[in-house]
Amino acid sequence: MMQFVLHLVVTAALLSIVGYLVSDIDVENGTAAVVGALVLGLANAFIRPILVLLTLPITFLTLGLFIWVVNALMLKLTAEFVPGFRVEGFRAAMAGSLLLGILNFTVAAFFGI
Repeated sequence: MMQFVLHLVVTAALLSIVGYLVSDIDVENGTAAVVGALVLGLANAFIRPILVLLTLPITFLTLGLFIWVVNALMLKLTAEFVPGFRVEGFRAAMAGSLLLGILNFTVAAFFGI
């Protein structure tokens, strides 16, 4: 349970950083960041595997780069359900998903979360 809470807090902090760095992504407050992290986690757990399976041929042809598009769609979908969390346009979702992925990788590499 503690691992889940820690991961949720880290993801919320990273979403806030992404909102600060990407001009068309807005995270209004801490509550929006935490709820956004929770909804993003649920979307990644339940919807993303279906999308990955459906887009497997495109992902194969693009040597895995289409996963970036799937991640952007998950970020955009999260913004649709969370008040106070906005992603304006698909280009912002692409930039945000790339930055979020890099930040997640960095935090995992340094802290093992």
